[in-house]
Amino acid sequence: MDRRSFTKFAASGAVLGLAGGTALWLGAPRDHAHLGLDRMLDHLSTLAPGSLRMQGQWDAFRTFNHLAQSIEFSMDGFPEAKSPLFQNTVGSLAFKVFRARGAMSHGLDEEIPGEIVAAEAGDTRQALDRLMGALTTFRAYDGDLKPHFAYGALGKDDYALAHTMHITNHLEEVQTA
Repeated sequence: MDRRSFTKFAASGAVLGLAGGTALWLGAPRDHAHLGLDRMLDHLSTLAPGSLRMQGQWDAFRTFNHLAQSIEFSMDGFPEAKSPLFQNTVGSLAFKVFRARGAMSHGLDEEIPGEIVAAEAGDTRQALDRLMGALTTFRAYDGDLKPHFAYGALGKDDYALAHTMHITNHLEEVQTA
């Protein structure tokens, strides 16, 4: 075997090995009990709105309303969506990576496409109650879920995971005084 053929063979093997390993990693079952809806509701119920300090661009009111709207959109439909091509490639892969990691990371000051921002500031307690109400409604919801604007069609378990990872990611900016 000449050097060129060997290099092609080795490179092909490396690419196939990497692709296979990645597929196994993404598909491996994981325990995400820490991301359950009940645990999240319990955690949110411990937050004292008056003592919250945000490190990011948004205040707690804006953040909690954003999170509530995301959950509501999963049941009612997102106002805007990425293309089906995006949802079935980049979006689907991103969700698989987040699910495998058990954590989401995204721009914490990025609005959901078409998100309705009624007010930039307001009563944090109301916004937190709205978020907890949206989670409670989602938990009991047995209708058809609408496709996620970026990830596409998700089942209830995957949506629950997406919601709790989304909340957890935003809570990284919350400090209690």
